[in-house]
Formats: sequence, C-alpha cells, structure tokens
Amino acid sequence: MNDLTASRWSGWLNKVPAVTLSFWIIKILSTTVGETGADFLSVDAGWGPGLTRAVMAVLLAAALFAQLRTRRYTPRWYWLTVVLVSIVGTQITDLLTDGLGVSLYVSSAAFALGLAAIFFVWHRVEGTLSIHAIVTPRRELFYWAAILCTFALGTAAGDLATEALGLGFAWGAIGFGTLIALTYAAWRMGADAVLTFWIGYILTRPFGASLGDLLTQARADGGLGLGAMGTSAVFLAVIVLLVAAAEFGVGARRSSRIAE
Repeated sequence: MNDLTASRWSGWLNKVPAVTLSFWIIKILSTTVGETGADFLSVDAGWGPGLTRAVMAVLLAAALFAQLRTRRYTPRWYWLTVVLVSIVGTQITDLLTDGLGVSLYVSSAAFALGLAAIFFVWHRVEGTLSIHAIVTPRRELFYWAAILCTFALGTAAGDLATEALGLGFAWGAIGFGTLIALTYAAWRMGADAVLTFWIGYILTRPFGASLGDLLTQARADGGLGLGAMGTSAVFLAVIVLLVAAAEFGVGARRSSRIAE
C-alpha cells in the first residue's frame, strides 16, 4: 500500500506524535516505568510474575484496542499504550530469562532478528518505515508490533550489558546514553532520519532500564536504593503532566482549525 492508496483512509490523521524533546522525555520515562513498575507489582506488591504478566497483558490489549479505534493522535491513549507495552516487553524478556532459562545472548539475538523481520515485511508491504505516515490500520499494526519488539530487545540488550557483561547499572546508563548522543549527532550531520529514529528508539529502552535499576536497586547491588514504588510514582507523575500538556496542545490546535 503506497501513500496514494492510503489516501482512502481520508478520515485518519497521523496516529503518532511529532518527534520532539517531549517525545523522547516521555519515552525514556516510560521505559524506566516499565522496568520499575514490573518489579514493583511482581515483588513489592506481592503479585508474583504470573499474575503481573496476566494483568498487564489484559490492560495492554484494552489500551491497544482503544488506541486502534482512534482516527488521529490522541496523547492519553497513545502514551498509555507505550507505558503498558514497556511493562509487557520487560515481562516477556524476564519470562524467557528467569522463567525458561533462555540466555540473554540468545534472547537478544532472537529479538533483533524478529525486529529485522518486522521492518523487512513492513517496508516490503508499505514502502516506508516512516512514523510520519501512520495513517492506515495496517501501518499502525506494523508500528505497534515493532514497538513491542524494540522494548523486548532493549530489555534483553540492557540486561546483557549490565548483568551478563558486568557493566553495572551506572556504566550501563552512561554507555547507552553515549550511544544515544552519537545517534543524535549522526542525525544532525545528515544521517537518514528514519534509520536514526529507530536506532534511538531501541537504545532508549536499555538506557531507561539501566537508569531505573540504578535508581531503585539496593546500594549493595550497585543501585541508589530509592525503591521501585517511589521511583515509579514520580516518573508516572511526570508522564501524566507531559501527556496532559500534549492533550491541551492537541485540543488547542483543533479548536484553532475549527475557528478558521
């Protein structure tokens, strides 16, 4: 399906927000909440891995259903879906690693291959991987499949770097933060915008996970010992404020267009 045939979805507007500084801040906070939130529900709240996975999967399905029913970017549904995808993506990797004993090397490679396959099919069918043209149901399904895989891959790669390779939480955050900075620099120097976006999107997951572990884990384990509940609550509060601001901005622009 190309852009000309996609025009038959004339009532649709792009379902993805503009890639601004606010976008990346919410994305990183969401990835951190995915790491700390899953740990809090599973351990601190006493739900256990099984119940946590089941509840989060149901909530993700409900949020994704609501997101898919919208015909334009709606901040509350979009970012709720991202937060829940972050949690579920974390749990998928944790299930493979802790529950089934799959090596982080294997899971990282498997998720990388899975993401490459999604991108290959997406580009083969749609002719583009740009997030500025998510204007049909099929493109949006490709988009969310890729997003879920990036979160699972990012979790596995982050755990591989900080645990299996022994970098630790602080150096993991510094390392992935440096890679994000280099990706941004490459984009500023003229590198392909679509490629650098997806590289940055993947890298923010292990960066957020490393940051979350650094903040929440006990000092004896290399963290700052701030706890999962408090960290999750603060980050969620910031996400809510930024999403509320985005809702206000979207509403103001729509009102302006109607007035014109």
